[in-house]
Parts: sequence; structure tokens; C-alpha cells
Amino acid sequence: MRKALILTLALGLGLWVQAGEAHENEVDIRLEGDRLCVTSNSSPNHDIGRFPNRGNPHSFAEQTTRVCVDAEPEETGRITRRVQSSGISITGILFRPGTADFYDASSPRGFSRDPSSGWRLEGMGAADMLGMDAENAHVDHRGLYHYHGVSESLVGSQSGSLIGWAADGFEIHYVGEGAQSGWQLRSGTRGSAPYGAYDGTYEEDWVYAAGSGNLDECNAAVVNGTLTYFATDTYPFFPRCFHGSVSSDFMGRR
Repeated sequence: MRKALILTLALGLGLWVQAGEAHENEVDIRLEGDRLCVTSNSSPNHDIGRFPNRGNPHSFAEQTTRVCVDAEPEETGRITRRVQSSGISITGILFRPGTADFYDASSPRGFSRDPSSGWRLEGMGAADMLGMDAENAHVDHRGLYHYHGVSESLVGSQSGSLIGWAADGFEIHYVGEGAQSGWQLRSGTRGSAPYGAYDGTYEEDWVYAAGSGNLDECNAAVVNGTLTYFATDTYPFFPRCFHGSVSSDFMGRR
């Protein structure tokens, strides 16, 4: 059944034309032995925002993205955290909800790669500061376009709920309000700089409250006997921890 699905995707998603842009989405999805491999030109199947912009000094650059995951993933009994990317979309665009930036009062932008403050910038919580476009995405220093939150155009372009695969090979689905994250904003105010109320600007503003949603801390649930991850409209947006064996293609520096 999995093989039939992959073959259908490979045939049906070979080329998307990006309206109003000089870029085309090219993606190839195929089985290579026991791995599911996605190769794309890193250009999405929708318009992108203007880059550079006030919050993002980088320019978009078409480039090859290739990642492979377990075609038949299994739970390992342990949780893996802090990967470079959460997964990849059905159109070959990486899901990267987290950032490598931290609050830094000495930086002109108010944040840097210096982790000493202990307050890591949250991608969607600091969307304006990071120059996100209308699809909850932006480009990095290499010009690589990637999603920090759910893209309305990506979701709208699919006939079902499947939008991609997580770093461990399990599927990522989007079902709107049908999947509720269990992560909640802390109450009160931060006890150190940058101070202020917990408003979601930083990852540490959030805490997992078991039972407050229908997903676990990794944004996962068991559906028809199979572990399934979900993209949500609230934090953490995409899975940030994983129950299966994470592919080395998703590890490394941001």
C-alpha cells in the first residue's frame, strides 16, 4: 500500500507552476530500497514573499534538496529532540519550525546565535522579526525557502490531509482543529531578560500540559494503530521531537 502511494505521488507531483513567479516546483518522490527519498528544487508550488525584506536580509535561491527517511518507520521507545528540520513537505520544502537564534540585547537585531541568555527565538512567535511571508515561511542564509508554520497554499493544493513526512519517516497530516496541540503558554512573566509576559516570542514561553490537547508533546497521536504526526495552527506547529529513528539527513547545523 505504501509503495502504491509513493508511485502515485511521484507521477502526480512532478511539476507545479508557481503563478506570478519565475520559478517552478519540481519534486521527485520515490522508494529506494527501504528508504523514501524526496528530491526537489526547493521552490514551492505557490508564490513566495519578497526577499530580502525588513526582517530577512537573504534572497531566495533555487537549489537541490534531497532527504531520505525510513519507508516503513517504527517507534524506537525513546524520543529524539533538537534536529535541524522536522520533516519535508509533499512538495519538497523543508519544515523547520525552530530557530538557532537567542535573545541578545547586545545585538542590533535583538537576537543572535549566542545562547547565553537561555531564551531561544520561536519562529512563528517572532514571525515579523524574522521576515516570514504569508505562507509562514522565509529563506535562510543560503537562500533556502522553508516553512516555520502551516502553509495555507500547501494545504489547499492537496486532496487529502497528508502534507509530508517527519524526520523519522512517519507521516505528517493537517486536519485543522481536529488536531489540538497540548502545548500552552506559561502564565506570568519571564524571570530574566528579555522579561515581559510569556507571549510566545521564545520557545521557553511554552510548556507541555498533558491532556490539554489530543496530541502528545511531539504533536503525535496513534491513528488506526499507526503513529501519526500532525501540523497544528499553534505551537509547536510541526513535530519537534520524534518517536522513530531520525534520518541523518535532518541532523546537523541550521
